[in-house]
Amino acid sequence: MITNHNNFLKLAFNIAKINLGKTNLNPSVGCVVVKNQSVISSGFTSLNGRPHAEFNALNKKKNFKNSDLYVTLEPCTHYGKTPPCTKIIGKKGIKKVIYSFNDIDQRTAKKSKNELIKKKIIVHRKFNKKFVDFYKSYFYSKKQDLPYIDAKIAISKDFFSINKKSKWITNSLSRKRGHLIRSEYDAILTTSKTINTDNAQLNCRINGLNPNKPDLIIVDLDLKINKKIQILKKNNKRKIVIVTSVRKNSKYNYLKRKNVKFIRIKNLYNKDDFIALLKNLKKKNYSRILIETGLIFINELFKYKLIENLYVFQSSSKLKKNGKNNISNRFLRELKLKNRVKVNLGNDNLYKLKLANV
Repeated sequence: MITNHNNFLKLAFNIAKINLGKTNLNPSVGCVVVKNQSVISSGFTSLNGRPHAEFNALNKKKNFKNSDLYVTLEPCTHYGKTPPCTKIIGKKGIKKVIYSFNDIDQRTAKKSKNELIKKKIIVHRKFNKKFVDFYKSYFYSKKQDLPYIDAKIAISKDFFSINKKSKWITNSLSRKRGHLIRSEYDAILTTSKTINTDNAQLNCRINGLNPNKPDLIIVDLDLKINKKIQILKKNNKRKIVIVTSVRKNSKYNYLKRKNVKFIRIKNLYNKDDFIALLKNLKKKNYSRILIETGLIFINELFKYKLIENLYVFQSSSKLKKNGKNNISNRFLRELKLKNRVKVNLGNDNLYKLKLANV
């Protein structure tokens, strides 16, 4: 009987997407257990990164003997807060392990195969090009010791980034897609100017998604945030972090009573300042961050090659006199949106642009 490994690995990757952006510094992994060509169990990395996908798939009262295990990333071999996944795989009598990516964590990297072979388990690596970028953010964050940064903006057909008559530029389909994109990140990074101007929530407001996620990080060096904004009015269970140079004043004390957390920095003027902030955020377990600000802030990070991808939601309508332009939008024109892969969202278009190598 011929087994289609790609189909089972594809299912494992789809399962891994469930907690993408919700596993802290750990990668989001998917696992599928197959017996007699049928899926008998599955699992994915839990919230905050533990337990791992293999444990969640195998920690059940089932007969796993002589089953095949498909997993998106090679199983871990080290003891941490939980035992290694190779241990439970051997204990449950798995016959064969098929995985897609080698890990780059030096505690596990290319070690699991030998560990499993010692347990008389057959091991194969099957790489699927369709998912070549799935662990790009994890590998980047691990190697660079920085969060993986993407950004999201909305513009009109004539490249205005602000609508004078409405807080919206794009349609409802685009906004829903934007909420789905947010759900794949640890945190949203924005500025007090964006929050004050739009009274924005920048959360996930779709049924089935957690409205208190992702965490919200607000750059506000002079603590100009409006105390009346809606994210502070609500009985908020969402974690809000403000990056500021202010030490203490009445507004600081007010925000602290609202359970706002603070990161203090001196300034944010150049590449070194931005990298220092990002390293600080990585230490606080943020590995995937989505930026939602005006184009001036995004352009700064773009200039320093710190943004990997830019999601551009473009309306089919022109704002003309109702549009407020931003002097930094020239870089969007230079990227030639019409030559990029796009997704149609009603009359709007979504472009995902790779910026790091531009």
